[in-house]
Amino acid sequence: MMPSGSGLVTVFGGSGFVGTQVVRSLARRGLRIRVAVRNPNLAHDLKPLGDVGQVMPIYGDITDPATVKSAVAGADIVINLVGILYERPGSKAFEHIHVDGARTVAEAAREAGARHFVQMSAIGADAESGSAYARSKARGEAAVKDAFPGASIVRPSIVFGPGDGFFNRFAALSGLTPALPLIGGGQSRFQPVFVGDVAEAVARVATEGAWAGQTVELGGPAIVTFEEVLKMIAHETGRHRMLLPLPFPVARAIGSLAQLTTLVGLPPVLTRDQVVMMQTDNVVSDGAPGLTDLGIEPIGMAAVVPGYLWRYRRGGQFAEQPMAEAF
Repeated sequence: MMPSGSGLVTVFGGSGFVGTQVVRSLARRGLRIRVAVRNPNLAHDLKPLGDVGQVMPIYGDITDPATVKSAVAGADIVINLVGILYERPGSKAFEHIHVDGARTVAEAAREAGARHFVQMSAIGADAESGSAYARSKARGEAAVKDAFPGASIVRPSIVFGPGDGFFNRFAALSGLTPALPLIGGGQSRFQPVFVGDVAEAVARVATEGAWAGQTVELGGPAIVTFEEVLKMIAHETGRHRMLLPLPFPVARAIGSLAQLTTLVGLPPVLTRDQVVMMQTDNVVSDGAPGLTDLGIEPIGMAAVVPGYLWRYRRGGQFAEQPMAEAF
């Protein structure tokens, strides 16, 4: 059920991996969607996600309050999906984006008279965490709730799907190295969730008034260890690499060195902060509202991941298909 009002939604971060799917889910509901991005000229591929004129990319930067104010003007619903996975050593990017930026958008949404606000966070958000990422996500949630009482928070686990930064990263790494890092012995647990399910969840939370003020946690149908994830990647790519156990202290040191690539503009394979996060399981909390409460039947990895990891096989689409396994 759509809320009454203008029928206009402003989405920040709508051109990203998750954001594109969120825009599609909103468009299916007949809503008008304003997608705030830093370079609208590079976001024209969003327009075909809806009918003619339904999806409109505009300029908006969550670090620039004036552009945020303009982007949310007249919006009935505002959704903030903007987030980063790493920061340069010594920078305060997590704080600027996840906390200050989220606060700026929430304040502007409230001042514009928006009926509902949805903030994308992450499972593991914790103000007391040893991870700067997790702390910033928790502080961002608090800032949003303070600025926009009644805001909804969506916390996904690791998100998978074509173009993801998790399965693709390690599949690509398996083609470059003779071994893959089994961080902390590989027993960290994840609950990977399909990007399409995350998008539909965000759309339902945004348009169904019953979810105002609530926090939902999104996880897929299976909980897997990091070791199981690497074995699945090996199975689907045909690249069976040695799994090299790395104790957390060693992995943190390697992550600190790997993160130095950000100083020359290259994304790191691993960061110290990501290793710290892996010391805590990334799964839905007991009793937390989730996909099934939203009426969504979660899609498992086996139904999706093989459909895009084939590109990492020797021979690509012409390579012999691996025998099916349950994941």
